[in-house]
Amino acid sequence: MAINYEQLGVSSQKEDVHKAIANLDKGLFPNAFCKILPDFLAQSPQHVNILHADGAGTKSSLAYLYWKETGDISVFKGLAQDAIVMNTDDVACAGATNHFIINSVIGRNKRLIPGEIIKEIIDGFESCIAMFQSQGIELAFAGGETADVGDLVQTLIVDANLTARYLKKDVIDFKNIKKGDSLIGLASGGSPTIYEEDYNAGIGSNGLTLARHALLHESYKTSYPESYDAGSPNTGFYAGNYKVTDALPGSPVNIGKALLSPTRTYLPVIYRLKKEGLNPKAIVHCTGGGQSKIKKFLTHHEITKQDLFESNSLFSLIKKEAIVETQEMLRTFNCGHRMELIFEEKQIEEALQIIHSFNLEARRVGTVTQDNLPSSRVLVNYFGETFNL
Repeated sequence: MAINYEQLGVSSQKEDVHKAIANLDKGLFPNAFCKILPDFLAQSPQHVNILHADGAGTKSSLAYLYWKETGDISVFKGLAQDAIVMNTDDVACAGATNHFIINSVIGRNKRLIPGEIIKEIIDGFESCIAMFQSQGIELAFAGGETADVGDLVQTLIVDANLTARYLKKDVIDFKNIKKGDSLIGLASGGSPTIYEEDYNAGIGSNGLTLARHALLHESYKTSYPESYDAGSPNTGFYAGNYKVTDALPGSPVNIGKALLSPTRTYLPVIYRLKKEGLNPKAIVHCTGGGQSKIKKFLTHHEITKQDLFESNSLFSLIKKEAIVETQEMLRTFNCGHRMELIFEEKQIEEALQIIHSFNLEARRVGTVTQDNLPSSRVLVNYFGETFNL
């Protein structure tokens, strides 16, 4: 059956949220990827502060279901990486690449989520931080809050907060991009990078509600009513044909593990590029909004994407099973690359060499084709069709 985000009570564009915050102060750099504040921590006019929050989203519900079906408690570790990376890679887009303070915010239904799971998540935070440290990036883990909120949370929520202080001159926003600049896309999945251990299916932590219900078997609806909004009048929950342990064709992992692939970080790559003097003009983390995310930060530009990665086995299966229109796929999922770096054309080849040294697939995926327009637009050529996102 055809299902979409709205049908499941979720929006890829979060229009109502953006409307609610429309009148909030946009910070020192309104077109930066994150809100940037004056240096309230040390009162230095040369520095800025970022306080950021994000999390693993409904991936935690999938981890719960996978654990109940298989007994594999280790899948909860990946939720910590999801929560950390959704923070670090957002603030990297605004120019912060090292020396972070991070803490965890966990809400659980204690009746269903025992202390052993909390330990796995905390161990996951420490493991992910150690991975960053191996790449020269320092994160201080400040602990956090674990709340028993069974009246509010059906299973589990895993979030994190991040604080960074860095030089104002290192802030990245979109003010300097111009016609002729090129976009490099960094692959969201595939073979492990030099700082990863396992294959990654590339879904990250966005679109999991749609993916989970499009793919997973209807029997889960009655077996695990606590894993979804069972009181909703909407239809489409667990409308798929697959168990979490079923093989994902063309992949070395099963469907459950593919969906639970920890969100890949690109921070080590961006950190190295900047150390080598290759400073992107702009960086976009293609999370909520997928391939349309960049449009939020443009002012008077046209971006044309014409060489996206081929849809991998997981994204292809989601599209097939959910009968999702291509435009909605592009606005919901990263569809192959989850980070975009905008460089001057003359820097592209050197940047790609450094990126490839991480065993990370990357390529030119688009161009700034026009500037000084009355409004911005993003055109995506995908398998022979052009979509205006």
